[in-house]
Formats: sequence, structure tokens, C-alpha cells
Amino acid sequence: MEVKKVVVGALEENCYILEKDNTCLVVDPGADYQKIKDVIGDKKVLGVLITHSHYDHIGALRNFLTKRSVKIFKKSNLEEKEYKIGDFTFECIYTPGHSKDSVTFYFKEENIMFIGDFIFKESIGRTDLPGGDPIEMQDSIEKIKNYDKTITIYPGHYEESTLENEFKKNSFLI
Repeated sequence: MEVKKVVVGALEENCYILEKDNTCLVVDPGADYQKIKDVIGDKKVLGVLITHSHYDHIGALRNFLTKRSVKIFKKSNLEEKEYKIGDFTFECIYTPGHSKDSVTFYFKEENIMFIGDFIFKESIGRTDLPGGDPIEMQDSIEKIKNYDKTITIYPGHYEESTLENEFKKNSFLI
């Protein structure tokens, strides 16, 4: 699987295009639909994965809703279990704290996670916004500690990291 990052919108949100063969998944289409579409090219979009519903992560979602063949994956229609769509297999993990509807998408075969605003490189997402909760954030951090430390994490903003790096350098996870 190839992962392409497209930085979009005024808050420079990371939208990711996950490609296999001639199909793709889109993670958090925050804004700038045309910019995202240019990266997708002629690949068939099978689904859109939403880590949480803050405006900077869903601004271009409406452009995908008009396509009947595109499945939308968000907390309101997900359970904590494994999902398969086309050649993509991922697990949904509830990780509230930054928002009530925060989820992490774990692609075990590729050893990667898309974590939205749950964890950033050497930081975590804010918990002082409506729906944020520092106790839920701590519970989510404890949950994520059970996963392989070599996993690469793709956050909703800034640079990628690994769980290992975060457990060593991120004061919120130590």
C-alpha cells in the first residue's frame, strides 16, 4: 500500500490517500477537494475514513458523498473491529479525548495507524474544545500502549512518527 499525504486547508490538515492497485481510500478530506482529487487521479475511491468530525478534517467530505459507490467510515457507523473494503483491511479503535467521536484506523499488515488529532509528534490533541475530555484522552493513551511500538503513526497535522518515538519523547505518553 502506498500512502500519499496532501496538506489541505487553512489549518494545514493532513489528508491521506491510501493506494492499492488502481483503488484508494481517503483519510480525512479536510478541504481543497480539487487538490485531493488531483492526487487521486483516475483511481477508484472505495471509501473515506474520518478520524473525527472537526471541520478541518471533513471540509471536502461533501464532495465524496455524491458518489454512491464510496463508503464513509466514521464513529457513528463503526464498531471496534476489523473491516475489509476491496484489498484494504483495517481495524477501528475508539480513541476519544480530543473529541467524542475520535477513532484511530490501524492497518496491521502495513504496520501503520491514522490517528487524526489523538497523538501528534511529541504531543497530543487538545482536550479543551467542545467534546474534548482529558480523562478519556488518558484512557485512549493507555489503550494505544497495547499496540506494537514499531507502528508508524500518521497524525492529522504535522509530521509522522512511530509509537516507539512517542513513548520515548512525548511527555504525554511517558
